[in-house]
Amino acid sequence: MAAGLFEGQYVWHPAADDRTLASVCVDVRAGRWARARTALAETRGDHALRAHRSLVLASEAADSDLAERWLAEEPAPEAALLWARVAVLRALRAADARDDRAEPLERIALSACDRASAADPADPTPWVAKLAMARLHRLRDPAPRGLLTAPPGPWRLFAHILSLDPWHREAHHRFLAFFFARYGGSVNAAWDVAAFLAQRAPADSALRLLPLVALVESFDPARLLADRVWEQPQWRSTALAVHRDWLPAVAGYRFTPVLDLAYLAHALVMSRHEPEARAALTAMGPYASRMPWCVFGDPVEQLSRARRACGLPVPP
Repeated sequence: MAAGLFEGQYVWHPAADDRTLASVCVDVRAGRWARARTALAETRGDHALRAHRSLVLASEAADSDLAERWLAEEPAPEAALLWARVAVLRALRAADARDDRAEPLERIALSACDRASAADPADPTPWVAKLAMARLHRLRDPAPRGLLTAPPGPWRLFAHILSLDPWHREAHHRFLAFFFARYGGSVNAAWDVAAFLAQRAPADSALRLLPLVALVESFDPARLLADRVWEQPQWRSTALAVHRDWLPAVAGYRFTPVLDLAYLAHALVMSRHEPEARAALTAMGPYASRMPWCVFGDPVEQLSRARRACGLPVPP
């Protein structure tokens, strides 16, 4: 799917140009799950699309009883997967809000993930959902060789996911997030893990962006010349390499990877490579994501500022 031309307004919906998903989201908000079944069933074997659609649909269904009703009426793999995604999302929300229901919701979520993985053992998505909860208890398997900080973490769970899909995008991002300082990790550990994972990935993989994700996460506006960090040679070369090797592959994606493009565009703008950033922003079309722009201020203002720097139109 092509993102299409920018027509004067940003589109913030996480479905982006997956029109099937955007349409199904309307049904889910209305309490209907029949088309969600079809939308998820047609992703079997396409792990990236399955992860994307199930996560977006879970965000739409988390505040209703749709997932529970669907599972009760039709206990198929797709119903079990959406239920696992919804249960994990509720557990994480409760934990982050220090809600008294956090522990029972986590137990429900772990059980839901186990049920979904049993329903479709070849699908890595339920395991990725479980990985998202690893930060709640700081799983501490020893790190493999090759990391300077040797940070312990959910390495065994991550390794199992990689045995099902070695380049699963969401799994890598969930795993990296475990080491973020806001979840009990450290800046150095996050950088170390991001570099380790990115170096393993193919040159034309979006996973090469992971060091830039860690860099945004570590941004501290109080630090002297904090916004000049992206101009350092290591970060400039990382952004330019991703632009050269990965960006051309985006045209073949089944949906526009808006978040990855946003991280790339941001890094290129911050490192003063506006022509390359223009290409990444153009590939996004009208679609927008809060990250990474919201780390630096109002996301609308920051995105518009980046587009202006590249000579691109912005909403009036």
